[in-house]
Amino acid sequence: MSKIDTFIFDLGGVLIDWQPEFVYLDEFKGDREKMQWFFDNICTSDWNENQDAGYPMAKATEERVALFPEHESLIRMFYGRWVEMLGDEISGTVDILKKLIDSKEYKVVALTNWSAETFPIALDKFEFLHWFEGIIVSGEEKTRKPFDEIYHLTLNRFNIKAKNAIFIDDNARNIEAANNLGINGIRFNNPEQLIEDLKTHNIHL
Repeated sequence: MSKIDTFIFDLGGVLIDWQPEFVYLDEFKGDREKMQWFFDNICTSDWNENQDAGYPMAKATEERVALFPEHESLIRMFYGRWVEMLGDEISGTVDILKKLIDSKEYKVVALTNWSAETFPIALDKFEFLHWFEGIIVSGEEKTRKPFDEIYHLTLNRFNIKAKNAIFIDDNARNIEAANNLGINGIRFNNPEQLIEDLKTHNIHL
């Protein structure tokens, strides 16, 4: 087993609780089935990820409204009320992040699918985002996970050897892409499980 010297953290769903349902569950009067239909068919994850890869949010919104005019008000909420979807930090993971950084044994960076237009809001809200040696923001790079390009960019920019790095992400698709490039991926479910998974790499916190 290679000696781990680097950690690459995803942000949303790992360190930050970002959820559109913080806005939409009220709009759908608590009806999760109707809300899920909206996310599966109108403001889909694929559509949002296109903005994470640098597509302008205003243009994306107008195009979606043109396609689904009957849902205009709900579509405009997605970015119009985006700040309300930004929940709190996931404190258990932030504690893990702090221990890794404080140990001074590891390089610690972040790799996030996030629109360049909204990322400054997160930077203002979360102090721990300033702890990283660097952050790759997909919207700034005009590409995103799970495409190989953004992983290669991360490895090259921070002089990381894939076999010596652990990548932590809540999306199985992104983990698989990292594994295919020789990066050690850990699928995040919760902070307690992450601590246990780190032990398999001989990292004890």
